[in-house]
Amino acid sequence: MAQDDTLRPENRETNDRRTFQWRTVFYGFARSRRRDGRRDTEIDPMFSDWHHPWLFFLAVSIMLLSCLDAFMTLLLLERGAYEANPVMAAIMGESTRAFAAIKMLLTALGILALVFLSRSRFLDAFRTGLILTCVFAFYACLICYEFVYLLSVH
Repeated sequence: MAQDDTLRPENRETNDRRTFQWRTVFYGFARSRRRDGRRDTEIDPMFSDWHHPWLFFLAVSIMLLSCLDAFMTLLLLERGAYEANPVMAAIMGESTRAFAAIKMLLTALGILALVFLSRSRFLDAFRTGLILTCVFAFYACLICYEFVYLLSVH
């Protein structure tokens, strides 16, 4: 049987659909297709193109609360409080811009990792997406504490 010349790799189109393009990222974000597993035997897929809107809410809320925490921490430091975290206190000794930038960077990287792994199970006990809910609750309590402390300190 003779081989058809149109099927040889040399005759392929120059545009490879697997090349990275930003259009692909935006299209995939807007029209996520993979919500379930690829195979019938895959009951609980770990990775998918679609994440629950609750994770988006948690991620954005945690970032906003982290920004508010940084702002309130700086206000409290001006009024005589001290930074309890020794690593952040050392960074803050360098500059407040470095403190804010590193705080936001570390928070964002943690959120990205937890959203990416949100369907995986931590120690086979619970989904790691639950950790985002716990972080949100922690930040909400921290902001309330800082707010009350700000009101009590003149």
